[in-house]
Amino acid sequence: MNSMYRTAAATALGGVLLCSTVACSSTQSTDSAASPSASSSSVGMSPVAAIKRASDKNEKITSLSYTMEGKVPGEGTVKGDVAMSMKPPAMRMKMAGELEGEQQEIEILLTSDGMYMGGDSAAADPEMDGKRWLKFPMGSLEEMSAQGGENPLGAMSSQVDRNPADESASLALAEDLKKVGEESVDGVKTTHYTGSLPLSAMQEELKGLDAETKKKREKSLKAYEDMGIDKLTMDMWIDGSDRTKQFRTRATTKAGPLDMTIKFVDYNKPVEIKAPPASEVADLGEMMNGSEAS
Repeated sequence: MNSMYRTAAATALGGVLLCSTVACSSTQSTDSAASPSASSSSVGMSPVAAIKRASDKNEKITSLSYTMEGKVPGEGTVKGDVAMSMKPPAMRMKMAGELEGEQQEIEILLTSDGMYMGGDSAAADPEMDGKRWLKFPMGSLEEMSAQGGENPLGAMSSQVDRNPADESASLALAEDLKKVGEESVDGVKTTHYTGSLPLSAMQEELKGLDAETKKKREKSLKAYEDMGIDKLTMDMWIDGSDRTKQFRTRATTKAGPLDMTIKFVDYNKPVEIKAPPASEVADLGEMMNGSEAS
């Protein structure tokens, strides 16, 4: 398989994990409900109360869009634009960054039948017969994992369809959580909070969760553990509607520093993701079957 795709998968995982594990209670709305000024209620309340109020906003999120920018351990810098729907699960991620020492652009699509990864250099790979997209069928990925084989997408295949708001309340567990002050993010007035949180505290929190939520968060924590992370440093900017406008996560991993900033653009707006034309797709499942038969 083209190493570009393996690297892109790891890079995308960094951005998606950051958004899906700890921070993103919701986004800055484009409607009139989102005030450009910091809310008087959040300014006066305690940091823990402000984080929890923002976290409560995530319950009705059905879709969202955001940008991400930062450094991914072992991969380099990356920028991306993401639109995703939680029900039904779907995602479109466009990324540009330094992959394997070269500037490249990657697009990732998640649909009901699988994950697609495409890039201009795909046509140069003889294994793909000049086709632009590589399809990772979910069934094939699950079968590989069940048989003890290597999933080419690693933990990403279980993370991309997750609501990035799922675990925003975790920041409230930080013992050193504090309010930094009032700051402007892209012209929006926000209140900035920061804190550090060991993974052990997030693991302890699992005990009080329902089975479905616990299962989702366990996958995220496992991915962080695999990266060698034991503590996360988080910064959260909450706007006047008690919604997260920006979130930054930093950590030290086995492969180097992790530093990713997420900015939210919109939420609860229709997101439609279509699979690429079949004529432009090389199917990983078929490639695997062909390899086994030869």
